[in-house]
Amino acid sequence: MTDCCKQPSHTPAIANIPAAPVPAGATRFRIPAMDCAVEEADIRRVLAGMPGIRSLNFQLVARTLTIDAQAEALQAAVSAIGQAGYRMQPFAAAGPVGETHGGHDHGHAHGHGGLPPGLPRLAGALVLAGVAEAISFFAPAGLPWTLAGMALALAAIFMAGLEVYQKGLTALFRRRLNINALMTVAVTGAFLIGQWPEAAMVMALYSIAELIEAMAVDRARNAIKGLMALAPEEAEIRQPDGQWTTVPLADVPLGATVRVRPGGRIPLDGLVTAGASAVNQAPVTGESLPVDKAAGDSVFGGTISQTGALELRVTAAASDSTLARIIHAVEQAQGARAPTQTFIDRFAAIYTPAVFLLALAVAALTPLALDWTWLEALYKALVLLVIACPCALVVSTPVTVVSGLTTAARRGILIKGGTYLEEARRLKAVALDKTGTITQGKPVLVAWQVWNGADRAEVGRLAATLAARSDHPVSSAIAQGLKDGNLQSALPAEAAEAVERLEALSGRGVQGQIGGQPYALGNHRLVEERRQCSPALEAALALHEQQGRTVTLLASGQGVLGIFAVADTIRESSRQAIAELKALGVTPVMLSGDNAATASAVAAQAGIIDVRGNLLPEEKLAAIREMQGRYGATGMIGDGINDAPALAQADIGFAMGGAGADIAIEAADVVIMNDNLRRIAETVRLSRRTHAVLWQNITLALGIKIVFFVLAVFGSATMWMAVFADMGASLLVVANGLRLLRRKA
Repeated sequence: MTDCCKQPSHTPAIANIPAAPVPAGATRFRIPAMDCAVEEADIRRVLAGMPGIRSLNFQLVARTLTIDAQAEALQAAVSAIGQAGYRMQPFAAAGPVGETHGGHDHGHAHGHGGLPPGLPRLAGALVLAGVAEAISFFAPAGLPWTLAGMALALAAIFMAGLEVYQKGLTALFRRRLNINALMTVAVTGAFLIGQWPEAAMVMALYSIAELIEAMAVDRARNAIKGLMALAPEEAEIRQPDGQWTTVPLADVPLGATVRVRPGGRIPLDGLVTAGASAVNQAPVTGESLPVDKAAGDSVFGGTISQTGALELRVTAAASDSTLARIIHAVEQAQGARAPTQTFIDRFAAIYTPAVFLLALAVAALTPLALDWTWLEALYKALVLLVIACPCALVVSTPVTVVSGLTTAARRGILIKGGTYLEEARRLKAVALDKTGTITQGKPVLVAWQVWNGADRAEVGRLAATLAARSDHPVSSAIAQGLKDGNLQSALPAEAAEAVERLEALSGRGVQGQIGGQPYALGNHRLVEERRQCSPALEAALALHEQQGRTVTLLASGQGVLGIFAVADTIRESSRQAIAELKALGVTPVMLSGDNAATASAVAAQAGIIDVRGNLLPEEKLAAIREMQGRYGATGMIGDGINDAPALAQADIGFAMGGAGADIAIEAADVVIMNDNLRRIAETVRLSRRTHAVLWQNITLALGIKIVFFVLAVFGSATMWMAVFADMGASLLVVANGLRLLRRKA
């Protein structure tokens, strides 16, 4: 936004989500009038070169500035910012998070259902301007009526544009040209050349249009409030005496036991200790279907327990919950400039002075070149100044980017900056890790069969007994799979304790005696060492291994009794996700540390042709570099520590947020909160749509200005028309950008 967007925010205060922490030695201020990149650049210029300032951190969404500086430098910085026309409030006294005010700080809140602050005053200014116009048109000629009309016009200008004049004069004194400076010159010039009714009407209409625009812009800027409102403000915790007490969210300590009633919102991240319920996780992860939760499962704050009561042990404080981190990350992303926004800001910095010079040329040269009167030329020049406002141009990018970021967050896609939102459209290839990304990340028993005519129930009982005594993931998968297959019912209650002389065989399996008979549960190598292989068995094992399965065999002293195939199954969404990427023209490539046979089998199931296995972390990094040279912009999708180097090297790194390692999430540019690979294609589609809307807005804003430039110089455009053209263009680009909030990715 530009300086023209200076109206109050109308977002209710949201106090239950803490603000991002302030670094040690730094001080945070709220600057109500700072709500766009123009003000940020203005303040940066004021502080440029000032000694003792270590860093500046602007958060335009919250209108805050964090200054890390020495005490003397901090005082000097605050003084300099104040002299530049920006009022600063210590953050602690500025109200809760989410309660922000625009440049017109009227000292009263916008109540629910009430009028926006400043609207009655602006309406009064519009009435006075209308009366001044009526006097100009209908009153008889004479000094008394002229003085009365001028007085009413001055009163209207004062009521509607006092702050514009204050900032405009400050900008002119500092030799800076912004919209306030342009409006100050234009309205003053119009008044002085006898167009005082029009000057008053222009200022009143301009301020009212700003208010309307700011209200529309707030929809995008404060869309994050929907996330903030997800967590309740209080939680019901159990006291040492067993009683339940309701306390504010910020006062809930780590490790506390919290109770959530059926239909209630889960207040904080935690681990379920009692109860079971279907939990709606859509507010955090974007999942459309509820997820069953029971003791031992983790839950997110802000999600909804739909069917049952839960008790949970708090694992993250309010300021560090998943929801709070999402909000802070989106706020940080909204504060970062996208490439198009940076371009537009630079363009506007050149564009405004250029138009000012053009207006001077029209005023000074056209009477000589085109035989215009000096008053006519000056009036046209003043119209040009009003049209020159770059508001529509500058406001188009942040509104669109913020809308895109918020839409992504609602879908469980956490994009860490506007740059990544814009650049995702350029992706030509994506590299995908296998385990935990394409697959579930944990082995499960997918098939088993008896061998040598053994009894199926007996083989299942023996295998389950041995597997239950091993903590190896493959053994655990066999034990769980047999249990889920209701074979455990064939076991006596004491079966798990009925193994004698249990021995772990390193790298091969386990063996022991059950009912006085020796049995072994192990891999292919163990069976070969026992000389119990046969061509038929080798052929059966080869069929499983070709499908990427890990094979375990149950053997007795007489031979093999059963074959158990364990595999890390692909996610339900993986096949469709790969198909959607291909449809977008993005080439998927699997990079896996697993063996080539297993990687190839999983890739075939997912629909990936280019697959590379047996890769170490540094080899994944090299593969990303090779893909960047071969395809162009390359993304990387992973969830493990070994994926972090490749995630950092990729043009855009995607991390699985549900099961992903913290280091992978930190290294990534985009976090998929529900581990659904289809969100990758959604991100690309959203990026392409965002880019299209950005350039639609730029074309619309420039096109309208060019038309009215021509009308102003060679036609009959008036200052009224100029105001409507400028603010109309601003409202159009804002409305166009807000469309992203209404559509799914």
